[in-house]
Amino acid sequence: MDPIANMLITLKNGGEVAKTSVSFPYSKMKSAVLDLLQKEGYVKSIQKKGKKNRFLEVELAYVGKTPRIHNVERVSKFSRRIYSGAKNLKPHRDGFGVTVLTTPKGIVTDKEAKKLNVGGEVLFKIW
Repeated sequence: MDPIANMLITLKNGGEVAKTSVSFPYSKMKSAVLDLLQKEGYVKSIQKKGKKNRFLEVELAYVGKTPRIHNVERVSKFSRRIYSGAKNLKPHRDGFGVTVLTTPKGIVTDKEAKKLNVGGEVLFKIW
């Protein structure tokens, strides 16, 4: 199973059924991705809970009653890794969506990757 894909689908489905928060098992990768999504406004807050069995509790963001996350598309998978250079990155959904990459500079959006002039593995697209 792909833990990043499971997290993204849980976020999307939680928003569709109007949940206030969802939770996931903790990992550094999930925490870094959620920090980026919080910075971009797709989630409200992130809390690390538990001592022995740690997990992340995420409060979902809404615009009125509409969830901020409309859809997600996992690009790189275990079976097929997709890489992109900084020059090949295009705006997703005419700038209304975000493409998330993992680069040598950390997990960044497509705009930040272009600004830093660095490419990497394309994780997912969210809008």
